[in-house]
Amino acid sequence: MPCKPQELPGLREGEGKVPMVIRSTTVIGVRRAGKTTIAADGQVTLGESTILKHKARKVRRLSGGKVVCGFAGSVADAQALQDKFETKLEAYGGNLRRAAVEFAKEWRTDKVLRHLNALMLVADADGLLLVGGDGNVIEPDDGVAGIGSGGPYALAAARALVENTEMDAEAIARESLRIAAEICVFTNEQITLETV
Repeated sequence: MPCKPQELPGLREGEGKVPMVIRSTTVIGVRRAGKTTIAADGQVTLGESTILKHKARKVRRLSGGKVVCGFAGSVADAQALQDKFETKLEAYGGNLRRAAVEFAKEWRTDKVLRHLNALMLVADADGLLLVGGDGNVIEPDDGVAGIGSGGPYALAAARALVENTEMDAEAIARESLRIAAEICVFTNEQITLETV
């Protein structure tokens, strides 16, 4: 007999099902000395205690390899958003900033897209941007941005490394994820990274 979702008492039919919460991502972007690296861990966790996957790939190249994108959130939502973002990149001739602004406007106002649950870090040779469904496109002042469950830990580590070492962008991204993995139970050390 198949399991039914748990119902909470006192709610109408169809309401109150307990959602499965998937926590799965730590993504860090680091820009230093003309290079930008976006890196992510590989862990996908269901609820508070079950690790579903150790080597998920959450960073990919777009626009013929000229743009790197890392995502945090639901995989299906993130994939749909990446595909839509890549379409915007093509429409604006690979101009990252213009494509990101137009994409964020559409994401925020489209009836379907605005319900998608994800954040993205995108980078090209000229910059690093955080793009959200609330219409925000943010270029970090210090060249460092973090998203996902362990994003704040990786962000703090990356900022400290930028301020206190001569490490390059790739080394900082890798080390900040390693540090986040020591603190955050939703982060592991199976790191995927791309540099532009």
